[in-house]
Amino acid sequence: MPYSTQSIRNVALAGHPAAGKTTLFEALLHAGGTLQTAGSIERGSTVSDFDPIEKQRGHSLDAAIASIDHAAANGEPIHLNLIDTPGYPDFRGPALSALAAVETVVVVVDAGTGVEYGARRMMEHAKARGLCRVIVVNKIDHAEADNARVLAELREVFGNECLPLNLPADGGKQVVDCFGNTSGDSDLGPVADWHQKIIDQVVEINESVMEHYLDLGEGGLSGEELHEAFEQCLREGHLVPVLFCSARSGVGVRELLDAAEQHFPNPAEANPPPFEKGPERQRIEATPDPKAHVIADVFKIVNDPFVGKLGVFRVYQGTVRRDTQLYVDDGKKPFKVGHLFKLKGKEHVEIEQAIPGDIAAIAKVDELHFDAVLHDSHDEDHIHLSPLDFPKPMFGLAIDATSKGQEQKLATALHKLAEEDPCFHVEHEAETNETVVRGLSDLHLRVNLERLKEKYGVDVSSRPPRIAYRETVSGKAEGHHRHKKQTGGAGQFGEVFLRIEPLPRGGGFEFVDAVKGGTIPGQFLPAVEKGVRQVLHGGAVAGYPMQDVRVIVYDGKHHSVDSKEIAFIAAGKKAFLDAIAKARPQVLEPIVDLEVSAPEQHMGDISGGLASKRARINGTDAVRGNEIVVKAQVPLSELEGYAAELKSVTAGRGRYSLDFSHYEPVPAPVQQKLIAAYKPKAEED
Repeated sequence: MPYSTQSIRNVALAGHPAAGKTTLFEALLHAGGTLQTAGSIERGSTVSDFDPIEKQRGHSLDAAIASIDHAAANGEPIHLNLIDTPGYPDFRGPALSALAAVETVVVVVDAGTGVEYGARRMMEHAKARGLCRVIVVNKIDHAEADNARVLAELREVFGNECLPLNLPADGGKQVVDCFGNTSGDSDLGPVADWHQKIIDQVVEINESVMEHYLDLGEGGLSGEELHEAFEQCLREGHLVPVLFCSARSGVGVRELLDAAEQHFPNPAEANPPPFEKGPERQRIEATPDPKAHVIADVFKIVNDPFVGKLGVFRVYQGTVRRDTQLYVDDGKKPFKVGHLFKLKGKEHVEIEQAIPGDIAAIAKVDELHFDAVLHDSHDEDHIHLSPLDFPKPMFGLAIDATSKGQEQKLATALHKLAEEDPCFHVEHEAETNETVVRGLSDLHLRVNLERLKEKYGVDVSSRPPRIAYRETVSGKAEGHHRHKKQTGGAGQFGEVFLRIEPLPRGGGFEFVDAVKGGTIPGQFLPAVEKGVRQVLHGGAVAGYPMQDVRVIVYDGKHHSVDSKEIAFIAAGKKAFLDAIAKARPQVLEPIVDLEVSAPEQHMGDISGGLASKRARINGTDAVRGNEIVVKAQVPLSELEGYAAELKSVTAGRGRYSLDFSHYEPVPAPVQQKLIAAYKPKAEED
């Protein structure tokens, strides 16, 4: 069915684990005619959870995409791109990546458990990205559903701008419209009362509509006026629509699909995507013009064993056609679009073109990577989307292939996994010769190690890695070193005087040239900096990288014959070490923000356990279902084995997530222990 940009709706389903996102995804595909029969998580037959590990675990691990094509009530062809995202915080990378491709985020809430932290987080991310937010209350016919309380909780947590477009009736066995309907009753009171709240909220966003409404009353507003004001409310977050449904029984699913078609913004109506150009990050606007130059953003990478690397992208401007040529980022060599696909879970359906606003995929282009910008003109060089705010992966495992000779195969497989997940990082620790994988949790890493074995045939052993400590200085000091070496032939000579001072936490490193009179010739200053950076990388007191320090080189001496680059590297390095020893060096440790969710009766055990880990508990939140969320800041080094500990004290009902917060000095006994364990390499004279 042919469709235009105005007919496209891009929607991501997000929220807390077990809220029913995947079941709703299936129900919408079925209601829209894409599926003859909705799949089931229990049978492992859903479109989105097609990965064997997802089927085994019974929940989503990655984002999945499918689309719906059918005629709306007015006969207009509608193309709805749906993205089902993982709910577990361990797999936030794919969930957040989807935000770069949609105009609307539908946050799914369980009618029995209410607003949980997963829903809160996704509402915050969507708001920060300037996306339209919609809330779907699912499982309204469940025995434990409390629809009235959930709506009240939504309005309390997210504001009175949360207003229902439909209401549950007959104990959740049906829903009644309260946007276009002014009569009847519901389980939450008279329809007319909620209808009036919606109209009052919508008209106050636009002064001319408000005046027209006050002059003529509701009946005086044209459908176009009401639609435009409604769209403006969604764009500005002045209205957060709430829809009730039961994905399993189908109640309210058709109404949700109708709401998406009638009320959700199309790509031309939504807030403009945050594109930036050049190092100065100048804001530019991509216009959804099918005849303009192509601008598209790759928001997902899939390494498919049959079609190779697959780049899934959203078109923002221009039209991508088969057999045309595109550039990747600032690359000078174009590639040919040999095949163009729409995705339906694991299936790839070949298409001829992708218009502005659409989501499509291309295969077998090695240069593709997450967040790559595709374009067809060098006028679009140096353009990128404003980066998403991904959590920093703090959990680590050092891994080795269990079979000899598989090192290269392991490296290739790890690279492919890291391409697919922006929160899965692979590092090589030169000091310990360790390959370290980092992720958002122990579960996140274990799932990826499962994929290594199942998908790539690489089995690995794992162990805890070194904690990512850092070094810094807490005071100012001066350092000096004269490097003089005579070996019978040409000698080596370089002398450096420098000062160091601490920078604010997170300040990184600054190298300042304050040499006057040419006492160190300009050609040797890069050598001095190189020597300083050798210490930055390898550490000075405990063998960890150094940060948050400014180095000011202010004087020195040289020799017209014997001064060489190597001499000033050595002089710079040892002058820096000399200054560090006088500047009260400190070892810093990573501190993480920890959130633990568990039944209330385990509060004492959780708090006591955290207190023994040098944690600072910042507070607790009570949520529905007799559950609490404990918020704390904890040194990452204290959390080794915490997953097993929490499982033990909560009988498997506890879960947690963490985000990197900051670095701070370790206690003196810990620093002494780390320094004592450090065996510095023999330094060259």
